[in-house]
Amino acid sequence: MKITLGNNPHLYSGPLGFLTQVVVMALATVLAAYLLPGVHVDTVWAAIATAAVIALLNNFIRPILIVLTLPFTVVSMGLFLLVINAVIILMASGMVRQFHVNGFWDALLFSLLLTGINYLLEIPNRLERRPKYHPSDSPQRDDHTDTDDEGFTPYEEITDDNKQ
Repeated sequence: MKITLGNNPHLYSGPLGFLTQVVVMALATVLAAYLLPGVHVDTVWAAIATAAVIALLNNFIRPILIVLTLPFTVVSMGLFLLVINAVIILMASGMVRQFHVNGFWDALLFSLLLTGINYLLEIPNRLERRPKYHPSDSPQRDDHTDTDDEGFTPYEEITDDNKQ
């Protein structure tokens, strides 16, 4: 499955980037809820609403939580970020009526599974946005990226004429 909106890299930021993020997150939410018995999504629209709420919470609330809990994150060597992810899932469960999470540990497992599935679903987009490599003798190369040393003279020995 390939989710792309075109070859323009600016399409992945702004409203269309958010829409792509919500679609991928909704698919991951449905799959993760199917795999975990402690998480329930009642309808497809609830999965889309859950994905939108999680995306908004990740964009606005998560950075604040990270700053507030920075000492715990440093001491735990980053593992406290998993707790923040579980809290975000529990907050989304409280906001979307048709999305249910049984407890903290189910939220933690759901966030880990959601992250993994989201990563796997985003691989085609990342490969599409990756810069293309063109060898130096390729006709597709841009002229302004030429790194040859054309125009330089060969090595010349510099002597000091003042020295006698």
